[in-house]
Amino acid sequence: MKVRIAYIEEPPFYWTGEDRSVKGADIELAEVILRAIGASSIDYQVTTFPELLPGVQAGRWDMNVPIFVTAERAKDVAFSVPVWTLGDGFVVHRGNPKALTSYDAVATRSDARLGIIPGQVQFDAAKSAGVSDSQIVMFKEQAEAVAALLAGKIDAFAATAVGNRVIVDANQELEAVAHESSKDGRSPVGAFSFSKDNHSLLQAVNAQLRDYLGAADHRARMAKYGITHTEIDGVVADKGTK
Repeated sequence: MKVRIAYIEEPPFYWTGEDRSVKGADIELAEVILRAIGASSIDYQVTTFPELLPGVQAGRWDMNVPIFVTAERAKDVAFSVPVWTLGDGFVVHRGNPKALTSYDAVATRSDARLGIIPGQVQFDAAKSAGVSDSQIVMFKEQAEAVAALLAGKIDAFAATAVGNRVIVDANQELEAVAHESSKDGRSPVGAFSFSKDNHSLLQAVNAQLRDYLGAADHRARMAKYGITHTEIDGVVADKGTK
C-alpha cells in the first residue's frame, strides 16, 4: 500500500531537512501509524497551507499532516482522532517592546502589526479579539513571517506556542510569548485530514492512533521535538470518543 501525505514547512511539526529528508514530530507519528497499518511506501509532498485541504479533496494526495480541527474545515475534509492540543503564542522582538502578550493586547495598539499565515486559526482568533484588518499582515509561510519580524516590518508573528519556541531557538533577537489558557483550560486540537471519500484509510489510521497515542513510545518520540504531556494528555483522554 502506497500513501501520499502533504506537509508544509513548520518546525517542529514538519519540515524539509538540509539533506532534503522530511522531518518533524507529526512526520514521525505518520510514519509509525502508516507502517503499522501496512503502508509499504510513504510519499511526502511539500505544499502551502492554503493548498492542504483543496489538495486532499482533489485527490492530489491521500492525507494531510495534522492541522487544527475546526467546524468550518470539517465541512470539507474528514479528520482523524486528535493527535495533539496546542495553545497559541506570539514571536516578538526580545524585550517585547510593545507588550504584545495576547490578541487583545494587539487590538488595543493601533500601531501594532501582526503576522499570520492565511487560513490558519490564528486569523480567526485575532479577528475575534478585535484586531483590525489594517493591523494584520499575511505571509505564505512561516519563514517569510519570521524574516519580516526580524526586519521590523511586523511586531509579532502568531502561531503555536510550541512552534514559536523553535523559532526563537534559532533567532536570538526574538522571544516567544505564550498566551494564557482559555477559561475552560482547553486548547484547540489538531488531527490528520482526509478526503471524505477515503473511509478505509481514515478508519485504519484512527484504529492505530487509538492504540498508540499516549504510549511510552509515542511520548518519547514527541519529547524529542518539545511536545510534552501538556500537548498529549488532553487528546489521550478524548481519543476514544471520536
